[in-house]
Amino acid sequence: MARLKVTGTFLDEITHDIPSQNWGPSEWRREFALFSKIGIDTVVLIRAGYKDRCVFPCRSRLGVLPVYDDLGRLFLDLAEEFGLALFWGLYDSGQYWIRQTWWREVDLNKAFIDEVVERYGDSPSFKGWYMCHEAARNDFHIIELFNALGSHCKAAKNLPVLISPYPMGSKQFGPNDAFTLSETFEHWERIFSDCAANIDICAFQDGQIAYAELPEFHAGIKSLCDRHKVTLWANVESFDRDMPIKFPPADWRNLRLKLEAASLVAEKILTFEFPHFMSPNSCYLSAHNLYQRYSEWCNEL
Repeated sequence: MARLKVTGTFLDEITHDIPSQNWGPSEWRREFALFSKIGIDTVVLIRAGYKDRCVFPCRSRLGVLPVYDDLGRLFLDLAEEFGLALFWGLYDSGQYWIRQTWWREVDLNKAFIDEVVERYGDSPSFKGWYMCHEAARNDFHIIELFNALGSHCKAAKNLPVLISPYPMGSKQFGPNDAFTLSETFEHWERIFSDCAANIDICAFQDGQIAYAELPEFHAGIKSLCDRHKVTLWANVESFDRDMPIKFPPADWRNLRLKLEAASLVAEKILTFEFPHFMSPNSCYLSAHNLYQRYSEWCNEL
C-alpha cells in the first residue's frame, strides 16, 4: 500500500483553541529549517486575521489590537529561505458570517486581500490562498462566501485556492447533530456544484470521523472531488479528539492509521498542525515522542 508522508502543515499563529507557544523569529526559523529537513514543502497560514488580531499591521481593518511583529513577512521570508510554498489565510471576523451577514464578511476580506497583495504579492514564496471559513455543511451562506472570496482572491493574485472543511462526525457532534456520511456527501455535492470554479484544492479534516468510517469517508470525498475537478488533499489532524481535554498530541497508532487511510486517495497530506503537535520543539512533551515515532515510520517507507 502506498503511504504518503506529511508534506504540509498549517501555521496556527493566531490561535483559536490551542495555546500560543510564544515563539519569536529564532524559534520560527528553527522550525522552518525542520520543515525542510522532514519533507514539509508547504505551509498554510490558517488565518492572517481573526476577530481583533492580525499577523501584520493592517490598515484595512479598524479597531485591531496592537500588532508588534509582521509575522506575515517573517513567514514568507522563511518560506523563501527554506524553499517552501506558503498559502495565505484570509480574515475571519468570528462574527458576521456566522450570524448570516455574509456580505459584511466579504467586504472586510476584499479590502484585506487587496492589502495583502499590495504588501506581499511580490514574494516568491506566496503560492496560494486559504479560505479560512471552515464549513461543515451548506449553511451560513457558505456558497455565497466561497464564491465571493475565492473569485476576489483569484482576481487580486491568480493562485490556487484551498479550503479545509470538516464533516459533522460523531467525534465532535452529539447524536442529535452528527451527520451520516451520506448527509455529508449530499451537502458537499451541492456546495461543490456551485463553488468548484472558485475552489482548486480541498483538504477535508479527518478528526471528527470514527476510525472505522475513514475508508468510506475518504472514498466518498474523492468521488466528489473527482466529479467536480477539485484537487484532493487531506488534512490529517495530529491532535487527539478522543481525550476529554482540548487538545493533546495524537496517539501515534491513531495518527498512523489516519495517514495510511488518507494515502489511499489524497494527492498530498497536510496536518493541523506540526508545530504544536508533532514538532520536537513543541511546548507539548508528548509531541517530541510523536515526532520520533513518525520519523521512524518515515524511514521505513
